[in-house]
Amino acid sequence: MQPAIQSHPMTQDPTQNTESDALALCESCAGIQRNWRRAPGHAELVQGLNRKEPRAHGQVTITRYRCERCGTAWEYENNKVNLHAGWSVLGR
Repeated sequence: MQPAIQSHPMTQDPTQNTESDALALCESCAGIQRNWRRAPGHAELVQGLNRKEPRAHGQVTITRYRCERCGTAWEYENNKVNLHAGWSVLGR
């Protein structure tokens, strides 16, 4: 008799898109690498307002974008010190 194999939710790759993410984002948005400095966006992102925010090392610029295809709101943090700054999804 073989033991039952159990999957544990903690072993999932945190960078994987969930099913709800896949339904909410267009193909171009789903291809954006999140939380990685200098990762490219895509051609259908329309730039919005930007703001300055203080960090331990000084100020960074955060710019908002919205996808014309699927309507997803994004922010891009331009932080030369933090390798894990970059793109993050705000919602729809």
